[in-house]
Amino acid sequence: MDGQLTALQARLQHRYSDPQLLVRALTHRSFSADHNERLEFLGDSVLNLAVAALLYERLEALPEGDLSRVRANLVRQETLHQLAVGLGLSDVIRLGEGESRSGGSRRPSILADALEALIGSVHLDAGYAAAEALVRRLFADVQINPTMAAAAKDPKTELQEWLQGRHMQLPVYRVAATLGAAHKQTFDVQCEIPELGATERGIGASRRAGEQAAAAAMLLALKAKGK
Repeated sequence: MDGQLTALQARLQHRYSDPQLLVRALTHRSFSADHNERLEFLGDSVLNLAVAALLYERLEALPEGDLSRVRANLVRQETLHQLAVGLGLSDVIRLGEGESRSGGSRRPSILADALEALIGSVHLDAGYAAAEALVRRLFADVQINPTMAAAAKDPKTELQEWLQGRHMQLPVYRVAATLGAAHKQTFDVQCEIPELGATERGIGASRRAGEQAAAAAMLLALKAKGK
């Protein structure tokens, strides 16, 4: 495993001062209590900021709404999964026995989450500039163009734009419950809009999928009330 981690650091073009951060970023909750979910949370925010800055530079003519849609296209699970596969994360992800037997090392949600955790770990290891540089390297070969804004909006993006159009704060998402065995979990996620006193729930095979389901439920509720 040490040789594989050394090779991964070479692919990332980042050598860790604290190698334990790298190990934790690659550790799924089914393997150990010292897992990567907190790093994933941090990496998600770093990724969104770094991609936003990248798009601000490259797509000067696009308005804010279109930039948000392009970013949503770039940070969605499918894109992150492809980048994770390209880095060879399937070979180094640390999974519990049950999760491993069920094909977890190839599951898009697990690999996408691990990639976000890696970004978060680089941020902790060497600061934001190093993490942003990693994000730019990851997306160097990804085609980025204004037509990506025409892609169908995902529920979280649509809800965000609905709220922004009414000058409201962004929704708050939290995991209300984690259901099922460690190797086959589902996430019950709550979406709340404090200004409206509105709360809806959604369930998905990953935290990200649960958030999308909760956002979709919130949009249906808002439209049903004619808001």
